Amino acid sequence: MPHIPSPRAPRSAAVGAVVATALAAGLLVTGSPAASADGVRVHDIQGTTRVSPLAGQQVTDVAGIVTGVRGYGSKGFWIQSADGDADGNPATSEAVFVFTGSAALTVKPGDAVRVSGTVGEYVPGGAGSGNQSLTQITKPTVTVESSGNPLPAPVTLDAKSVPAAYAPVGDPAQGGSINALPLKPRSYALDLYESLEGMNVRVGSSRVVGATDAHNELWVTVKKHEHPSRRGGTVYGSYDAQNGGRLQIQQLAPVSERPFPKADVGDVLRGGAEGPLDFNQFGGYTLAARDLGEVAGKGLTREKTRRQARGELAVATYNVENLDPTDPQKKFDALAAAVVSNLSSPDIVALEEIQDDNGAKNDGTVSAEATLKKFTDAVVAAGGPRYAWRSVDPVNNKDGGEPGGNIRQVFLYNPERVSFTERAPGDATTPTEVVREGKRAALSHSPGRVDPANAAWEDSRKPLAGEFVFRGRTVFVIANHFGSKGGDEGLTSHHQPPKRSSEAKRLLQAQAVNGFVKDLRKVQRNADVVVLGDINDFEFSATTKALEDGGALRSAVRSLPRSERYSYVYQGNAQVLDQILTSPGVGDDFGYDSVHINAEFAEQNSDHDPQVLRFRP
Repeated sequence: MPHIPSPRAPRSAAVGAVVATALAAGLLVTGSPAASADGVRVHDIQGTTRVSPLAGQQVTDVAGIVTGVRGYGSKGFWIQSADGDADGNPATSEAVFVFTGSAALTVKPGDAVRVSGTVGEYVPGGAGSGNQSLTQITKPTVTVESSGNPLPAPVTLDAKSVPAAYAPVGDPAQGGSINALPLKPRSYALDLYESLEGMNVRVGSSRVVGATDAHNELWVTVKKHEHPSRRGGTVYGSYDAQNGGRLQIQQLAPVSERPFPKADVGDVLRGGAEGPLDFNQFGGYTLAARDLGEVAGKGLTREKTRRQARGELAVATYNVENLDPTDPQKKFDALAAAVVSNLSSPDIVALEEIQDDNGAKNDGTVSAEATLKKFTDAVVAAGGPRYAWRSVDPVNNKDGGEPGGNIRQVFLYNPERVSFTERAPGDATTPTEVVREGKRAALSHSPGRVDPANAAWEDSRKPLAGEFVFRGRTVFVIANHFGSKGGDEGLTSHHQPPKRSSEAKRLLQAQAVNGFVKDLRKVQRNADVVVLGDINDFEFSATTKALEDGGALRSAVRSLPRSERYSYVYQGNAQVLDQILTSPGVGDDFGYDSVHINAEFAEQNSDHDPQVLRFRP
């Protein structure tokens, strides 16, 4: 998965139209170049909505104290009024970002400056992202009047100051956008953050809910009691439980000068952080720390599930994150050790994101034999069984993912515990069908692909189906990797609720798999069917409901307490993406474990946590 901002100065209809057009293009707003606004204060620029009433206008000698300087990425600095809440309106921010681009940065925190330039609204990631815009001054002329001034006192963000409600409902007349709605910082978390855009803020010692990533950022929560997970995170349990206490933390100092702290979920950022409140493409509201505390580790350990009993069948799913032979041996060894030690060598393992034998090299190679041999050898070296494997090679570059990588699902199985029913193997374009063998259901192709010609699977991984036998009982297993959430708007979108455009494809995919399971159950009502994989959607989503339609399946992760329902951590939200679903034939007497070994840790072998189901067929 990928890494991927009461009215004082109402806008005129003309300026509003210009702003709307520019924001739709995802561009820096440039209204009337000849217009100017002399003698304005910072709060006049920010206004009482998310879009500046002065967007596109020239401003002159805007006074403020520099509170932070950023010399990488979007380069520039923040200024804040020296006299606090000068207009007495909590909806108007008293700070603004000054974008300098490639120009030399000659200011430092504590400088009193006057800035002239053009007011603009910039949408990080472009309009297609749905992100809110960041108010800024561009093409600046800067005059430093004095140095060494005290910084404006920070606004503290904590459980009391951040409202429980997350965001207002968007204006239907504006396509669900909240951009033009007056800010209500005492009512909504997003409105509070927007009313503080650019201002000097601080969080006290806070629990880490999103581990340090490769981009030198982490997530904390200022609401320690907000949907806590058992291991220290914050659980995303519904579309109405966005967890407004989450905040991304970055630092202004280059990592060459000060290494960014490494933190796992549940650790504590002691001393918190202080600096300007920014808005960026990859997380929304972000504290750009001028001062950053230290991480106090809490010793989070990687979980180990119990070994299956003699009469239990253990079935697992594990996304191994674009594994191919060009990856270092240590990645193979770590993933293999996890299968053996943390998953206790399940009888059947559905792997997602197995790449072909030369990875991203785009030369027409589709076989993954070398990838799978290297992986299964590593399992044996780790003390595990000699797994056999079954899969169907895709058509080159037709299953999405990294170009040239040809990711696919693969079944590993332990032949000492379970057997694979080999029928005429299907190819990439031939569907496996449900057939009748006496009174029992069977597959026309095993392994085979489910409905591969269905438009739902265009540029996406096709489901892999296979028949297994355990202690004389047939179990049908369908391994999946549904379409990603790419293109969905983030929780901080200016559309509220955010638009989830990717869901449409997964809904069709879920309907196709559900229909296949229903076909199995028409022939054999009590068939043991396990549907599993990277579903790329939540246990409460329309995708999951479509998989479960008609009672064909149930999502087993819901058998866990809410505090344990997650397999992935995104922007500080612990959430379900990987699932195992069971047919009624499996029954209710099963054990389910989301084995937390990756998603909560700064050091990861994959970004997903594997899932294990144990039952007696």
